[in-house]
Amino acid sequence: MTAVNWILAMMAAAAVIGGICSGRAQEVGQAALSRCGGAVTLVLSLTGALCLWSGLMEVAKQAGLTKKAAALFRPLTARLFPALREDREAMALIAMNLSANLLGLGNAATPLGLAAIQRMSALSDGAASREMITLVVLNTCSIQLIPATTAALRLAAGSQSPMEILPAVLAASAVSLAAALGAVFACARLFPDRRGQ
Repeated sequence: MTAVNWILAMMAAAAVIGGICSGRAQEVGQAALSRCGGAVTLVLSLTGALCLWSGLMEVAKQAGLTKKAAALFRPLTARLFPALREDREAMALIAMNLSANLLGLGNAATPLGLAAIQRMSALSDGAASREMITLVVLNTCSIQLIPATTAALRLAAGSQSPMEILPAVLAASAVSLAAALGAVFACARLFPDRRGQ
């Protein structure tokens, strides 16, 4: 059982115990049953948007746009991933991962990011390299030019203007990205023996 499963199980147990101790066990049970249907409805409403964007990313890959994206991002990726400059496959995977994240498609970006990590792990000694850490940071804090998933969630919840959050999303992700990359480069200076691995 993974750590996430343990956390979710403890949260569910805490809710049940809290409901029993407060005398609201029946309300907890009713809420659990009613929200299950809502969760299924939400997943189905998001499926269309995620399939559309994931399909577009696959079309882009089949059309050879991955090479163009890699060339476009090359000045940036060469600075962020110096040990991978000569690895065209890894750079192409990273470029497509960044493209998917810029479009707010975390689900589409995940397989590309995992493939890039696997490629990098084959070149490392088994420990997380600076490039691997940088990619994880970029995936966690990346700037979203089009927050497609969040907009789809807002639309499913009944929002009349789901993209009005765009300025806030850009500001928050820019700040978090700057802070996270700053931490990565600071740690690289503090622990130079991890560089280039």
